[in-house]
Amino acid sequence: MFDKILIANRGEIACRVIKTARRMGIKTVAVYSDADRDAVHVAMADEAVHIGPAPAAQSYLVIEKIVEACKKTGAQAVHPGYGFLSEREAFPKALAEAGIVFIGPNPGAIAAMGDKIESKKAAAAAQVSTVPGYLGVIDSPEHAVKIADEIGYPVMIKASAGGGGKGMRIAHSADEVAEGFARAKSEASSSFGDDRVFVEKFITDPRHIEIQVIGDKHGNVIYLGERECSIQRRNQKVIEEAPSPLLDAETRAKMGEQAVALAKAVNYDSAGTVEFVAGQDKSFYFLEMNTRLQVEHPVTEMITGLDLVELMIRVAAGEKLPLSQDQVKLDGWAVESRVYAEDPTRNFLPSIGRLTTYLPPEEGRQGHAIVRNDTGVEEGGEIAIHYDPMIAKLVTWAPTRLEAIEAQAEALDAFAIDGIRHNIPFLAALMAHPRWREGQLSTGFIAEEFPEGFQAPEPAGEVARRMMAAAAAIDHQLNQRKRGISGQMRDPALLKFERDRVVILSGQSYPVTVDPHEDGVVVTEEDGAAHLVASDWRPGEPVWTGTIGAQRTAIQVRSLLNGVALQHAGCAAEARVYTRREAELAALMPVKEQAGSGKQVLCPMPGLVKQILVKEGQEVKNGEPIAVVEAMKMENVLRAERDATVSKIHAKEGDSLAVDAVILEFA
Repeated sequence: MFDKILIANRGEIACRVIKTARRMGIKTVAVYSDADRDAVHVAMADEAVHIGPAPAAQSYLVIEKIVEACKKTGAQAVHPGYGFLSEREAFPKALAEAGIVFIGPNPGAIAAMGDKIESKKAAAAAQVSTVPGYLGVIDSPEHAVKIADEIGYPVMIKASAGGGGKGMRIAHSADEVAEGFARAKSEASSSFGDDRVFVEKFITDPRHIEIQVIGDKHGNVIYLGERECSIQRRNQKVIEEAPSPLLDAETRAKMGEQAVALAKAVNYDSAGTVEFVAGQDKSFYFLEMNTRLQVEHPVTEMITGLDLVELMIRVAAGEKLPLSQDQVKLDGWAVESRVYAEDPTRNFLPSIGRLTTYLPPEEGRQGHAIVRNDTGVEEGGEIAIHYDPMIAKLVTWAPTRLEAIEAQAEALDAFAIDGIRHNIPFLAALMAHPRWREGQLSTGFIAEEFPEGFQAPEPAGEVARRMMAAAAAIDHQLNQRKRGISGQMRDPALLKFERDRVVILSGQSYPVTVDPHEDGVVVTEEDGAAHLVASDWRPGEPVWTGTIGAQRTAIQVRSLLNGVALQHAGCAAEARVYTRREAELAALMPVKEQAGSGKQVLCPMPGLVKQILVKEGQEVKNGEPIAVVEAMKMENVLRAERDATVSKIHAKEGDSLAVDAVILEFA
């Protein structure tokens, strides 16, 4: 076994590998760029080596710097994590030449499966079901359109060296193929250094299901069940679960056996994932094979009880797999949410900045469920523009799917992040969505259920009642606190607060009576419904946790002038608690409306201006592309929102802009 390994990655996955190595008694070496000098993974590792400037192309993607760091520290092996160099055939070759072990598959397997075009040819040869498409390299937009016309729309344009949703576009017409071809090639070139793309048929209403495989250097390969990753946005996975609510035992076995056959055909000898696109009728077709550890591997670990990182390390050290296929048992259900630094209310555009608050939910067993949070950040840390915007992976396990979803919803409500925009409200709303809870999924789920984007809904029904009761309890606690302030003119014992209150929640009035109780307070509504509210929350804490009735509840709390802002179950609302007379007077106060202007195009996120597609004096139509801004490895096309004439362009190609910086003005 190795004495010391180097992790050629950063953030969450670097921390994840360090935890397992530490448990195995293996020393670790971290590498870091200028932007990651104070990162969590650097502090966690036994040693750390600086490898260059912030851009990945000058640090994490430079093979020579990784090899040199190994030689400098005496690291005997390298775990690549995911992304960066994890699927570069040249990386394990360079390590081998230096006498360093690669904790991943052999270069031949990476070459065979890492290239999307060649992998489909290999899959077909191994008698794995494949999607109809053109597997040759496409050299022009016209060529792409011709092929798409022959295959039939819709089609998927994909980078041959791609992954993680980069260099991927869906096209429903010839015009969309031409534009998608240009964007896919550009993204593929900047993300992978390889601009080759191919075209295949896009399966309508598909589901994304993948099989986890693991092989050793002795010819043994097994599969560890499946994961469903159908909840995606821009081809980037958002929610993953294991097992899939679609599959039965027979279909699972067929997919698993095909995945193993493919792995054996290329002599696969590490952890890998064979991805399939599945129809609602349980038909399935090979999509691609990722020759690395997947982002979503924790859900497989939770239902199998296996540590995939440990298995990878042991296999790389030459050990045989410790179990056979018939020893793989699936237990319970696991759900993973990817917590991203992005603004769901602004079309999920990336957000950067400092984490002024970062309080994840408590890990470990919570009743019948288990909570796990894989992360690489801490409070006070900074989310930089140079890398992927993922903050954490929140995972819950429970005996059943619905229990795992409920545990995930509660954990999301208890996850406090501030200083940047994030997608927790959206994830919480997904957990409450009936279609998700029923398992009626497809990769078009988000586009179909949120066609106008996401805005946190106003609370209603039981969610509103819980938020109302919590607001009343918080107000009562704050009033009690005021009584204890020293130096008041009147004796605090003489102060008496009115029991009858009115909670205004998102403009809705809830007349209530608030009575002290030995376990908290009782909030009674006009219809007689009484809620016993109990909590050990203290003013200033960002998350209120407690029970409302018999239900455990977590609610995000932020102070407002004369009230609190609440966030719960994906809903957001402002709450103010008044006496009956104060409520009457508050209803008479005019509401100030914000003024806005549609004459400017603002940069929707911090990013790099890749292209300005218009000139001053040019007339543009609604929906016409006007600029391309790159942020966190994704190119975002900005479009005109109305017919107008460009009067002034303030930005130029190559500029780095802050959020809401003016790009251009309309007349």
